[in-house]
Amino acid sequence: MKRFIETLTNIWKIEDLRNRLLTTVIFVLIYRFGSFVVLPGIDAHTLTALKSQTSGGLLGLLDMFSGGAFSNASIFALGIMPYISASIVIQLLTIAFPYFQKIQREGESGRRKMNQITRYLTVFILLLQGPSYLVNLNVQVAQAGFALPGGFWFSATSTIILCAGSMFVMWLGERITDKGIGNGISMIIMIGIIARFPSAVIREFAFRLGDAGGGLVMFLLEIVALLIVIGLAIMLVQGTRKIPVQYAKRVVGNKQYGGVRQYIPLKVNAAGVMPIIFAQAIMFIPITLVGFTQSDAAGGFVRAFTDIHSFWYNFVFAVMIIAFTYFYTAITVNPKQMAEDMKRNNGFIPGIKPGKQTAEYLDVIMSRITLPGSFFLAFVAIMPSFASLLGISQEFAQFFGEHRC
Repeated sequence: MKRFIETLTNIWKIEDLRNRLLTTVIFVLIYRFGSFVVLPGIDAHTLTALKSQTSGGLLGLLDMFSGGAFSNASIFALGIMPYISASIVIQLLTIAFPYFQKIQREGESGRRKMNQITRYLTVFILLLQGPSYLVNLNVQVAQAGFALPGGFWFSATSTIILCAGSMFVMWLGERITDKGIGNGISMIIMIGIIARFPSAVIREFAFRLGDAGGGLVMFLLEIVALLIVIGLAIMLVQGTRKIPVQYAKRVVGNKQYGGVRQYIPLKVNAAGVMPIIFAQAIMFIPITLVGFTQSDAAGGFVRAFTDIHSFWYNFVFAVMIIAFTYFYTAITVNPKQMAEDMKRNNGFIPGIKPGKQTAEYLDVIMSRITLPGSFFLAFVAIMPSFASLLGISQEFAQFFGEHRC
């Protein structure tokens, strides 16, 4: 604790870090404030049924990712997930179409073009999700004996407000990346999750002291189990495999270069948490297509993929995470480029010929170390379902997997 306080004190003494921290805090406060600003024309007291609907299940996850804005019928209700979905589509197009590959190779100007295309696609997705959200909202408000304002004007203006709210959240994330402490989009998601953690802990504590049984001992065991899972997840993110690289001696003028051995740290999970975010964004698609409703007319396929505890939901979710882990690792780690860089600097892996064989060797190593990493990442993602089966309340069980973001 003393070391932590000293670290914070040292950070505060550095002007640039202090300004970045203050900027991040201001943007986070704006985001949290907007999560409670209800759409115009809606009475917040009529949202009881919506809050009940989002207390668990897939809509509970969506509400968690939005920091509670979904259940509050907030201007930020659609959150950051449409932007994540658009990013997935653009990255897939980058692999499939030479036009996007060409843009990606253009450096900084190409990156700006890709970001602009992603924003346009995000707006398109929001224009589809906005009306779906309003349909679900109308159904839930009607269950409470109330009704939303009717007519095209309300639907059009509310959809525009929801789109603008999500785009503003995306802008906040980008500003945190540029002006704050970095990783703005992940920060926005993390803040939304953490915002619900205190209430989830309090309810779980009351749950254990109440009808569920187990008492304080069971509650403490759950906290310990949660900390163990978090620790294992951190170990996964930080784990590396070191590849030795020998640099040959070379003389330039009167100076000697090389002749030393260094190591390339290949991460066990080079993709980080992005595979989970990508997979979760796709798993939200079925509930978007049915208008966020849980109608009795919905088919078995839809019901299976809107129940986060069903076998098929978790199976498909896990398989997608494994696939996205390999996909994201492939686009972030380039063994061929690494091999060329080593050859250019007179470096080689002992026992492996420089060039093509080095690239193939690195590719094999990455495939081997990515496999257990992807399986563990998938296991962490579906842990809330196992926690629920063990009797942990659904709201608290979600944190056994949602801390991953």
